[in-house]
Amino acid sequence: MSRSRPPATLPALLQLQPIGVARTPFTQKSAAPRQPALAADVAGTIELTPTAQMADALADLEGFSHVWVIFWFHQAKGWRPKVLPPRSAQKRGVLATRSPHRPNPLGLSVLKLERVEGTTLHVRGVDMLDGTPVLDVKPYVPYADFVQASSGWLGEPTPAPGVAPLDPGPVFEVKWSARAQEQLAFLGAHARRLRDDAERVLAAGPAPHPYRRIRRDGQRLQLAVRDFRVYFSLHGQRVEIEELTTGYRASALADPGSEASADIPLDLHRDFVARFGRVVPQRPRS
Repeated sequence: MSRSRPPATLPALLQLQPIGVARTPFTQKSAAPRQPALAADVAGTIELTPTAQMADALADLEGFSHVWVIFWFHQAKGWRPKVLPPRSAQKRGVLATRSPHRPNPLGLSVLKLERVEGTTLHVRGVDMLDGTPVLDVKPYVPYADFVQASSGWLGEPTPAPGVAPLDPGPVFEVKWSARAQEQLAFLGAHARRLRDDAERVLAAGPAPHPYRRIRRDGQRLQLAVRDFRVYFSLHGQRVEIEELTTGYRASALADPGSEASADIPLDLHRDFVARFGRVVPQRPRS
């Protein structure tokens, strides 16, 4: 006869100390890939604490082709028991997803290790935001880490026969209209480059989703890329970007006093509107 175990006593607090920071091209949550596989060619670094002790800890790691990186979702605000993943038409339990909004915002990525220089790891396939705190690094061991496994709800059939998954991966072709290209060139001349961020998000799937900052606006679809809005339409597996607009309301651009509270100067947005003659009013934030 087995005896029941007494209830486990959990510690009130566990302390973790970052050992380094990730340096990546991604500064906005909406622009970061959802998984390392969607950023296979994106290079970055894991900059660990530059101490002799850390250099010793990295000894022998360079012989491995890939590493596990455990990190902290430092921009996640709180957690939710159910979330809406990009590949799902319904909410799922957060522990059955890779959402950053977790009870403890821990992230885990497999990155390709290109080389080690001192206490800096040069990696590829980064899907983390720039400045992400790194908690641990472990070698990826093929015979131990690769197993045949089921995919849970990700393996469920699509909503209807012949209907593609909501987020089938980076298979969408992104095209820019002549007007949108002219607007990109204007912003590029002012050191504002939006093309890569917009194409990365839309190529991975243009379905409306709050985390990826895609929503319907009337008959069209809109993607928010930092302080600008990208309007596009979908034609099969092709995304056609029609035009860009400022993300500021006309009233904000007309009010000189709004300059003091803006994160960036508004002169670029005013010049953009003067050049292209269109402002889309934003909906009030909830």
